[in-house]
This record gives sequence, structure tokens and C-alpha cells, in this order.
Amino acid sequence: MLKISLLAKDNNSKPKSLDEGAKSLSESNGVTSERIHLAEEANGLSMMQTLIHLLKCNIGTGLLGLPLAMKNAGLLVGPFSLLAIGILTVHCMVILLNCAQHLSQRLQKTFVNYGEAMMYSLETCPNAWLRTHSVWGRYTVSFLLIITQLGFCSVYFMFMADNLQQMVEEVHVTAKTCEPRKILVLTPSVDIRFYMLTILPFLILLVFIQNLRVLSIFSTLANITTLGSMALIFQYIMQEIPDPRNLPLMASWKTFLLFFGTAIFTFEGVGMVLPLKNQMKHPQQFSFVLYWGMSLVIVLYICLGTLGYMKFGSNTQASITLNLPNCWLYQSVKLMYSIGIFFTYALQFHVPAEIIIPFVISQVSESWALFADLSVRTALVCLTCVSAILIPRLDLVISLVGSVSSSALALIIPPFLELITFYPEDMNCTTIVKDIMISILGLLGCVFGTYQALYELTQPINHSIANSTGVYA
Repeated sequence: MLKISLLAKDNNSKPKSLDEGAKSLSESNGVTSERIHLAEEANGLSMMQTLIHLLKCNIGTGLLGLPLAMKNAGLLVGPFSLLAIGILTVHCMVILLNCAQHLSQRLQKTFVNYGEAMMYSLETCPNAWLRTHSVWGRYTVSFLLIITQLGFCSVYFMFMADNLQQMVEEVHVTAKTCEPRKILVLTPSVDIRFYMLTILPFLILLVFIQNLRVLSIFSTLANITTLGSMALIFQYIMQEIPDPRNLPLMASWKTFLLFFGTAIFTFEGVGMVLPLKNQMKHPQQFSFVLYWGMSLVIVLYICLGTLGYMKFGSNTQASITLNLPNCWLYQSVKLMYSIGIFFTYALQFHVPAEIIIPFVISQVSESWALFADLSVRTALVCLTCVSAILIPRLDLVISLVGSVSSSALALIIPPFLELITFYPEDMNCTTIVKDIMISILGLLGCVFGTYQALYELTQPINHSIANSTGVYA
């Protein structure tokens, strides 16, 4: 496990102003990152461990909503559009990797993170105003990463609590034989907030684990449980598929906007790309891991979304588990998927923790570093829990925030970063046009995602959430 002393900072070097503080924080984080990298180089992540992390970062609650996304796009348009968005997202991940590697070589650093890459690129861009305010590029990326990742964590909190509540409440109506599901109207006997508070201490203990190598063990368990739940889902939806010729090949443009937002939100792993590469034993192998892992993810997305829509047709629900039979076998899908999401929480939490904690530790003495580290982790987990408890229809609020931050991180910023990084080195016109088009598409995705969330927020409130397996009417 990483030593906290590596993250500490001498009290005599505390910044005297905002600009000096930004510079000091940047330099401190840069030195810290390099020290950590050197300390862990010999014990870095293997290719298999990195692949496990990559898969787990991208397989979250959004996966369960893909059949409904296909319904919103159409049987023909949906799969092809999801493939195109997946390829585009992976391309932007590669752009981010290339820019980070180029900047680290130019500046003779071991590596740079997402925020540092943005700041260092702005420092060398032709525009004088952007050069002067380059540090705000780092602040912007860091803020978006924190909002996005903690937003995912909040949704995970509600997802796990909702599944736990349903499994408890449905015990007396769960059948031994697996017949087609009937709509259940149940009145919960225990408030869902009780289940959230039950999960809270376990998640706090989980996020105390700081080393990605150790987390890879839990990622393996998460992948096993997720694989088991996916196997049961596929086993059911591949049986007796109705004639798909009755399904529309193309949906209306209004529902396609909902598909577009859902598809972008499903790719959750952009924030973990650089951290995973930076902690690999052989970082030069990460490109192979990225292409291989994301290919598996895209194929899984397309297959589950298409087969799920073909199986349930117009009756497709917000989460595919809503359509599964209410029997013990398929109730286990909720349990296994919730276990997978539980361990995925730690991976999504790793990104904001690595941004916030070094800054906090730099403000205290070394003797208080461990206490500050654990306190911040506890506070952040409690924040996601409080958000899940207090904010009505949290899934839609997070979708609204995520439509801005996720689209910006995945599609808008990477091509912009490539432009300002390589433009001084005579980029060809094809690359410039390509980057501009991707950024525009990302901006449209941001607008469409916002439209989706705002539209859903105007609808009557019910107790089910978009990414959950809730059955309460």
C-alpha cells in the first residue's frame, strides 16, 4: 500500500496566494505522482489486472438500461449507433493517452494525469490569455472528474440500496418456478434510507484500500459476480425470442435523443484510463489492453441491448431486470449485480480521491497525514450517501450533471486537447477537421443529455429509478 508520507508536504512551503498555491499544488502533485510511480514501478499492475479494472470501470448500472435505449433508437439504428459511439469514445481515450504521453516526454516527466495534460497544453498554446490562465484548465478537468465520479458513486449507492430493499420486500412473493414476470405493487415496510445507512460503513471500509493492486482482487470478485448475473440474463433473453420483424427498425428522433444520452453515459471508464496506465508494470502495453477490453465491452453492450429489446419488445422496462421472472433464480441476479456494483464503487471513488486527498494532505503536517487521508475518504463516502438520501429522483439529477461533465470528459475535451497539444507542431487539416467534428458531436451529446434529464424531471414522480431494478408502482 502507498505510504502516506509520500503524499505529505513540508509546512514551510505553504502557498501565500491563489496563483502561488496553484503552482505549488501542481508542482507538489507532479513530484508526488513521480515518487509514487517510482515506488510502485516494480509492483505495478499486470496486463490481466489492468484489463479487470478496465472492464469493471465500464460495466456499471447503465448497462442494464441498454435494451430500453435500443427501443428508443430502433432495432437497426440502435446497434449501429451504439457501435459508432463506442468506437468514438475509444478513439477519444486514445487521443487522451497520446497527448499525455507527448506532454510527459516534452516536459521530461514520468507521467501526467488528465488535469495536468490540460494545463501543460494550455501553457504552450498560441493564445496569450489561455497561457496566462492555463491552471484553470486543470481546475476545470479536476472539477468535472470529481462531479462525474462522485455522481456515479451516488447512483451506485441508491442502486444497491434499492436492490437490497426489493430482495427483502419480495421474499414472501418470490416463486420457486420462473414464470414470465407480473407487475408487482408493493408497499415497502422499511424506508430505503435505512438500507443506505446499512451499506454506508461497509463502503467506508472498502475505500480505505488505496492500492489499485489490492483493489484488483475485489475487481476480480466483482467481475465474477457481474459475469454470473450477465450469464443468467443472457440465458433468459435468448430463449424463445419473438419474431423481430414486428419491431421498428428506426424510432422517432425525439426518442433517439434519449438513446444518445443513455449510450454516452454507459461508457463510464474515461476517468480511469490514465490512472490505470500510470500504475501498470509495463505502461507501453496499455494500448493493447485498452483495445481488447473496450472491444469486449462494446460487444457486450450491443448484444445485451439488442437481444433484450428483441425479447421484450414494446414491454421493455428501464432496467432489464424489471422484465426478468420473479423467482429465486433471477432474484440472484440482483444480488450478484449489486455485489459487483459494490466493488465498482471503490474504483469510481479512486479518481476523485486521488485529486482531493493530495491537496488536503499538503496542507497538514506529516504526523496528521494518515488521519487527514482517512477523514477525507470517510467524508466523501458520506457525501454520496447523503446525496442519495436527500436529493429527490437522484438518478435524473445525476444524469443532468453527468450529461455535461461526462460528455465533456469523454468527447469534448480530448479532441480539444489534441488540437492545442499538437497544433504548434503543424497538424494536418484532416486531424483538425476530425477533432472539431468530434467536439461538436460531444457538445450535441451534452445538450441532448441535458434535454433527456430535464424532460424526465418534468414527468410525474414515481418510486422507481432509471438504473435500478425497482418494481414499486
